[in-house]
Amino acid sequence: MLLHEAFDASCARLAGKTAIVCGPERVSYGEMGARVDALASLLQRRGVRRGDRVALYLEPSVEFAVAVHAVLRLGAAFMPISPLTKADKLAYMLGDTRAAALLTQARLSAVWSDALARSASVHSVVVHGDGTPGERLVAWPDAATAPGDGARSHELIDQDLAAIIYTSGTTGVPKGVMLTHLNMCSAWRSVQAYIGFRGDDVIGLALSPSFSYGLYHVLMGLGLGATLVIERSTAFPVKVVENLARERVTVFPGVPTLYSSILGLSNLSSFDLSALRIVTNAAAALPDEHVRRLGELLPGAKLYSMYGMTECKRISYLPPEQLSLRPTSVGRGMPNQECWLVDETGRRLPNGSTGELVVRGSHVMRGYWEKPVETDERLKPGAVPGERVLHTGDIFRTDAEGWLYFVARGDDIIKSRGEKVAPREVENAIYALDGVLDCAVIGVPDELLGQAVKAFVTLKPGASLGERDVIRHCLARLESYMAPKSVVFVEQLPRTDSGKIRKLDLR
Repeated sequence: MLLHEAFDASCARLAGKTAIVCGPERVSYGEMGARVDALASLLQRRGVRRGDRVALYLEPSVEFAVAVHAVLRLGAAFMPISPLTKADKLAYMLGDTRAAALLTQARLSAVWSDALARSASVHSVVVHGDGTPGERLVAWPDAATAPGDGARSHELIDQDLAAIIYTSGTTGVPKGVMLTHLNMCSAWRSVQAYIGFRGDDVIGLALSPSFSYGLYHVLMGLGLGATLVIERSTAFPVKVVENLARERVTVFPGVPTLYSSILGLSNLSSFDLSALRIVTNAAAALPDEHVRRLGELLPGAKLYSMYGMTECKRISYLPPEQLSLRPTSVGRGMPNQECWLVDETGRRLPNGSTGELVVRGSHVMRGYWEKPVETDERLKPGAVPGERVLHTGDIFRTDAEGWLYFVARGDDIIKSRGEKVAPREVENAIYALDGVLDCAVIGVPDELLGQAVKAFVTLKPGASLGERDVIRHCLARLESYMAPKSVVFVEQLPRTDSGKIRKLDLR
């Protein structure tokens, strides 16, 4: 199956059903199909062909979902780019992939007009909202006045590229992850197999669809015929919760920062969230305290703790019934894939070990766009001749039964007093301290210790804590070498566009 075919079937089968709710907009599947057809036809007339790369520089919106499926219909690869991206980085991505077209919004013109001036390959810029047409600029089509003509590519196979998704760049220049239709459909089927999304679900999407976690909910939700409730912003978490209650949302994917802001609401218990049946977390492990509070707040919902990366979408999930037994585990892998740990020499390790996680499956990326050296660092020969498997660079440990526990990024391990310290373990302890909203732990050079543990902490409104409070709290719960030597209180932590903490900036 090609990635967009399920959406096409939903449009034909459920023309009158609401596909997307976004602010005041409520768009049916029939309307979505017409909008996709109109945009695909325009792009085809502008010269977009199979194999081209098309950048989507769009805010969370109906237009984003329309753009994804219009590009896929033509056999081109879509490139979702965060609307928070600045001009230099946008120009780099356009130039790196030699993008043929840019789909964007007028209110983002201050950034894309600058990047466009440095991007000779982009021959068409389709702009939603008010804008002045020009040599390369064209207005977003209105399906009512400019209906499509059924434009699509009929030569596609599942080995064609569906998307190029850039990594968030926490350690260097962003890399474009190449994903085929087979890669993305395989990931979809595996996630569907264990979570069990349904066509009658209402999915509350407060995550950016520019990144794979949010993006796949757009693809899966519309492919299944569910209703997608898109949040344009999470700046006011109370608005997010109001929409969850009003729209009777049944599925809510989140990340620790989002859950922190929601759990910090003083009036949270006043909202009726009883419709929620599935809550998921990825990007980073949820602190133990968050897991406990979500369980109390949503007793009728199943909470899935998951781990994944752009290079293969998803790797593992923890069955909800295991959450109370293994609250810090991210599971044991998902259907249609194999994963294991290796040591520094590449030797496969038994259960009960600590090492780098390796993943094998049809969801694993083709590689990084035009970066063979970086690709070879991640995709290495597997046991089957001719096959390559994904070396994640992430350090995990397994227990005796093979359950996975995230330890750290390979370059995040702190070596203090001759001992290895996992930042996540220290962060979990700090999160359990009343008054802490957010935190991050890094290692800093220290003449005596080699590296000293340093914590950055954001407090909840009205909370009052000092450095000694945090250190004493950690000393009571952790080995002495793991407790922070210093604590810095900040208003907010630096983050990548995808919401991950930029520990490089903290260093």
